[in-house]
Amino acid sequence: QVQLVESGGGLVQTGGSLRLSCAASGRTFIHDGMGWFRQAPGKEREFVAAINWSGGNTFYADFVKGRFTISRENAKNTVYLQMTSLKPEDTAVYYCARNRLGGATMTKYEYDHWGQGTQVTVSS
Repeated sequence: QVQLVESGGGLVQTGGSLRLSCAASGRTFIHDGMGWFRQAPGKEREFVAAINWSGGNTFYADFVKGRFTISRENAKNTVYLQMTSLKPEDTAVYYCARNRLGGATMTKYEYDHWGQGTQVTVSS
């Protein structure tokens, strides 16, 4: 059973930066793709970024391209989301998830384990 725990969220001003971490436990995740999703109040959960099992392939939602970077350290069973140039519309709960097929995709049904989420609030 994979357990995912996000951390690093908080309150930041517009234009600021945050780095989210997602620590995996319960089994090695070296063969797993990983993704970040977010959910704002009253909205559906949406894809943000994904990375494949080796870290050699990444995929981003258009609204974060050039601002967010996803990376992973397999030795630490951890995936990161570096967020820069944050905007108020980035305010949401951010979730990491495991892609059971090992790829870097935005397809929700490929993700079968989810963390509890970490709140990111960007003030204007």
